[in-house]
Amino acid sequence: MEEALDLQADEREALLAIYEGDDAFKEIDATTFQYKYGKDDDCKSFLVEIQWTDDYPLEKPLINMETFYNRSLLPNVKEKIRSVLIEEAEQWLGCGMTYNLFECLKERLDELTSEQPDIITVESTDLHTTGVSAIHISDNSEIKKKEPKKEQLTKAQKRRQWDRTGAGTGDRPRGWNWVDIVKHLSQTGHKEQQTTESNANNTIFQPLNI
Repeated sequence: MEEALDLQADEREALLAIYEGDDAFKEIDATTFQYKYGKDDDCKSFLVEIQWTDDYPLEKPLINMETFYNRSLLPNVKEKIRSVLIEEAEQWLGCGMTYNLFECLKERLDELTSEQPDIITVESTDLHTTGVSAIHISDNSEIKKKEPKKEQLTKAQKRRQWDRTGAGTGDRPRGWNWVDIVKHLSQTGHKEQQTTESNANNTIFQPLNI
């Protein structure tokens, strides 16, 4: 392992010197390096990340193609690039190989990305599948204000209103029997009138003694 660490230190120093000023090269940390191929606005552009293990270069490095930059790259294209790098790494075991791995791809870019489309299409909504109802159009002029819902009284509130009328205490509200009183008075007045008329009819006039 000590031998591997010495080889890594020498290779890292060489990489930083070789790629100085190259914007496509990036050192993530002392054992992880990236190289970008193509321009950012190119659908065939991709990024390769190589990470050294503790025993590198006595064993192959880890090759990562699942970075965010490669999110639009087709899976089969990623796998093809990875396979080429693994095959190349087999030839350089025991030696610093990161530079060779990065450089071997430059001559095969067209071949490796031949299946990658030049334009990435964005899926659109299929109205025949989802139906017109899937589209929501908001028109403020057609929005009607909903009538406020009447507040629903709780049992306690209903009980308090019941008590205010006196129904809950046995006390009857003022005017509850006005109809009966008027009816009674009308009937009583009618009877008194009949009695008066009857008495008048039964009056006997007697002659006065002069």
